[in-house]
Amino acid sequence: MEITKNVHLLTATKGSYSYLVLGNEPVLVDTSFPGRTAAILHALKDLGMEPKDLAHIVLTHHDVDHVGNAKALAAITGADLWASAEEVPFIEGRVKERGARKLLKVLVRVDRPQGMRTYEAGKQIGGLEVIPTPGHTPGHVSLLFGDVLLAGDLVQTKKGLLRLAPGLFTWDKETLRRSLRKVGKLQFHWVCPAHGEPVQRGSQWETLA
Repeated sequence: MEITKNVHLLTATKGSYSYLVLGNEPVLVDTSFPGRTAAILHALKDLGMEPKDLAHIVLTHHDVDHVGNAKALAAITGADLWASAEEVPFIEGRVKERGARKLLKVLVRVDRPQGMRTYEAGKQIGGLEVIPTPGHTPGHVSLLFGDVLLAGDLVQTKKGLLRLAPGLFTWDKETLRRSLRKVGKLQFHWVCPAHGEPVQRGSQWETLA
């Protein structure tokens, strides 16, 4: 599904959406739940892409429904795999989870990638700007591409309205609210979350922080 020019939601990843952005180089944002590698590759094919055409895979954070197919997709496509330095130890399984994430890690097994590249604030990856938005996790990032915010789990949507992600999976609520206020100062028209359908920003962001 094309959200705006060069930004595609992969409908095969419903429940935890991945997005394909055709900027300076093709970028896949997040990789959904484990077991969806073939579905993602099929979605890329439907958009006219061969696996080797993918240049980058960017992970917004370390939750299992975002890194689920990262290792397999990186191996098949040869794409560079990116995450923030704060998230890499969690993604690679070198740091133990706590709370609800600890249980989720037991219930949902992930083949964890190793040796990722790390990005910094303001870095451009295939034309996407990396925006640090910690709170949901320590090193969560969002990505800005033109007038589109790829929000990861910074926010979610329900029935066309922006919502905060469930507090059960929020690492630090006050840090999250600071991230929301910071992002609210940026210019963008579309909000593309992992959970829920993309929505136009309008005046909704101001009701969150």
